[in-house]
Amino acid sequence: MRAEIPHARAGQVIGLLGGSFDPAHGGHVDLTRAALRGFGLDRVWWLVSPGNPLKRTGPAALDQRMARAREVMRHPRVEVTDIEARIGTRRTARTLARLQGLYPGVRFVWLMGADNLASFHLWGQWHEIMHRVPVGIIARPGDRIAARLSRAARIYRAQQLPARASALLGRAEPPAWCFVNMPMNPQSSSGLRARGDWTR
Repeated sequence: MRAEIPHARAGQVIGLLGGSFDPAHGGHVDLTRAALRGFGLDRVWWLVSPGNPLKRTGPAALDQRMARAREVMRHPRVEVTDIEARIGTRRTARTLARLQGLYPGVRFVWLMGADNLASFHLWGQWHEIMHRVPVGIIARPGDRIAARLSRAARIYRAQQLPARASALLGRAEPPAWCFVNMPMNPQSSSGLRARGDWTR
């Protein structure tokens, strides 16, 4: 199992960006680069999901999405991985629990766009996610206000790190989260599919 999944050393801080990546695009790339700069991360792993439990229709084949992700995300500190398919998890809370068991001493940070923070309270076991790892939120077009007013943001308001302290997030004890802005990139997977730029 360990030979088929990414390598990490105890003490490293690894950002995790999960999603269906159906397809991966420049917005994902910009978010990842902003996270590397802003959150004190050693590396970022893209977790290309076998499927999203919140979506009714299935994504393109995993190998197709992996190939596309590797085309668009080229960075020496970023690894595109299908680790959830390999360890048999789909829900984020369970994935995090398995990764923490597989990588003792590694500090993980869950990464997501501000659009996901707005609906985070709909995720399964979302409180557990907040208490397992720090969470880094990167602003995307049109989502800043909804994210800041979201249920998760209100409940965990006292655990929010200010943006000026974002580089400390990777070493913070959960629950801890931080919201940072990045240059706006309007690309979205749904938009690419609607225009016919991505066929399944």
